[in-house]
Amino acid sequence: MTPRRPALLAVDAGGSKIDAVLLRRDGSVAGAARLPSRDHAGTGTESHLLQVVDAVEAASLDAGHDPAGRPVADLGVFCLAGADLPQDDRRLGRWLAKRSLTGEDVVRNDTFAVLRAGTERPWGVAVVCGYGTNCAGIAPDGRVTRFPAVGVISGDWGGGADLGAAALWHAIRAEDGRGPKTVLAQRIPAHFGLRRPRQVVEALYFGRLREERVVELPPVLFHAAVEGDAVARQVVDQQADEIVVMAVTAIRRLRMQKLDVDVVLGGGIFRNDDALFFARIDEGVLAVAPTANVHVLKDPPVIGAALLGLDHLGASRAAHTRVRSTLTHARLSAETVGTQKRRKG
Repeated sequence: MTPRRPALLAVDAGGSKIDAVLLRRDGSVAGAARLPSRDHAGTGTESHLLQVVDAVEAASLDAGHDPAGRPVADLGVFCLAGADLPQDDRRLGRWLAKRSLTGEDVVRNDTFAVLRAGTERPWGVAVVCGYGTNCAGIAPDGRVTRFPAVGVISGDWGGGADLGAAALWHAIRAEDGRGPKTVLAQRIPAHFGLRRPRQVVEALYFGRLREERVVELPPVLFHAAVEGDAVARQVVDQQADEIVVMAVTAIRRLRMQKLDVDVVLGGGIFRNDDALFFARIDEGVLAVAPTANVHVLKDPPVIGAALLGLDHLGASRAAHTRVRSTLTHARLSAETVGTQKRRKG
């Protein structure tokens, strides 16, 4: 017997991974898949959206459904990197509607998944810092603020791509004398199996090293900063300050300076052990909103997409609780391994 169609499809799709989860109305997981994103910088493009479809089909297979069967769920909540402007929301919505993945589609930026996953309230501020950086906020009265967050042309700086590029920039200048000494001049080439920053430049220039691999460098940068390298610390401090600027600007726009607003931090850049980095963010946010609660999201952001969907469906409090307790990183990873085995079979 074919299983009954799930009530909800929740998707969180960023530049590094795509999570797709099928849920019943009671919040239980019918199927799930986690796939790596193959196009870090191309979020919101056709190729990235086709990867979203791959993840949805993998989740359907995991749930015991025919991956080609459409729609896979009654409601779909798609929290997507690349849904940066209202025009993007409409464009992505039209694209999804043509694929008939779900009976009803809701498109949001992935910052809203981080926010909903990181607080029990319907309001707050979220800052995402992964491949790039973004921020969104919702006021208690429902007012929303967000940033275009499409890179340097919209005034952004930060995330893995910018941090990696800055680390390499300083390493090169340390080697040739244009900049101060830094351990990055040794550690960045070593990361790529090379000896000198100049060799990294040549490998990138001649195509022996893919340019997108620069995004691998933030852990090298943070380790150097923790160990006291002044140049690395300068770059890490700049990232912390950019996160603060986004968060406090959202707080001010929504007039939440006097509220105990939750500020949720999500994305790969926050997976580090640099206490000074987090202390600088806390200090900057609290200087503007003294009763704010700043914390890093540890749970999968797709939980936020699922909760937004359950909110839309008017599901019970028990359903919301079940999602939070069962939709863990371990569960997603386990489901992915199982799905991959069945697809190969």
